[in-house]
Amino acid sequence: MCEKYEKSKPSLNNIPLRNLPLPFNLFAYFCAFRGETLFLRLHGKPVSIAVECGQSSRFPPFPGLDMDSAQLKNRLDFAISVAREAQTLILTYYQNANLSVDLKKDASPVTAADKGAELLIRERLADSFPEDGILGEEFGTTESKNGYRWILDPVDGTKPFVHGVPLFGTLIGVEYEGRLVIGVARFPALDEVVYAAEGTGTWWQIGDAEPRQTHVSNTDDLAKAVFCFTEPQRFKKIGRPEVLEKLMSTCCMSRGWGDCYGHVLVATGRADVMIDPELSAWDAAALVPIIREAGGAWLDWKGVESIYSGHGFSVNAALKDEILSILA
Repeated sequence: MCEKYEKSKPSLNNIPLRNLPLPFNLFAYFCAFRGETLFLRLHGKPVSIAVECGQSSRFPPFPGLDMDSAQLKNRLDFAISVAREAQTLILTYYQNANLSVDLKKDASPVTAADKGAELLIRERLADSFPEDGILGEEFGTTESKNGYRWILDPVDGTKPFVHGVPLFGTLIGVEYEGRLVIGVARFPALDEVVYAAEGTGTWWQIGDAEPRQTHVSNTDDLAKAVFCFTEPQRFKKIGRPEVLEKLMSTCCMSRGWGDCYGHVLVATGRADVMIDPELSAWDAAALVPIIREAGGAWLDWKGVESIYSGHGFSVNAALKDEILSILA
């Protein structure tokens, strides 16, 4: 039986840097950048804090990135707003008996909701950020003139959407000079959004409630972990069925809570690992900063933070190395 109550125990391994006293904050940031562990004494007891870049901090977690914070905030605010606008459009098609479904060249389904939502976002981007580039699932690429590029998946999880299942999402990612710095994942049928920007943490809002900061879990034992996947046959398709078998036989719970929803479950601490044997850049772009800022890792199967490898997984910090060893 999964003892998931252990997730609620406080752990220093995911402590946000901004919650440390200022001198420790500075030193912790230095340690994080070098991949080291910070040792402190709290209440007279020695403790170690494994601090990872990307957790909330008063300092930018990627010092080499020359990025205007106001420009970043403007784009984050825009992404949150336009995702909500796209939600309204998408829901006009959701669970609609007259919904028409077409097949693309790769046999994946596409609907008027996919196309309409992406066109809406592109139109708003042309007005607000005309020099920014765009890569979208449905309508290709527009080149960037300033280093910023938006990566769009208007309906991630079209199959659940078509079948009236609410676990689909609108994904908006923003790259700056090749690094993913903003991620927004909105779930129209659930009226929830999870979002992150470089150095600001990951935030989760349900309906009109106040957003709250969220983190990955502290689970450090795979036998107590919740494992998510999308389509089990994809593991067999790429010749790696043993990965699925290993995780399903080891983890205490395995569920097909797939597509972007599974990755967001990891970011919000409700699941511990989500693995995709096959995906495209637009499936992953928004998720990278969301997982990173929540204290976890979004990586390809070789351990690289890349959305262009055709595969990937989300995981909390404690289980990352063990998952990589299974995928090797």
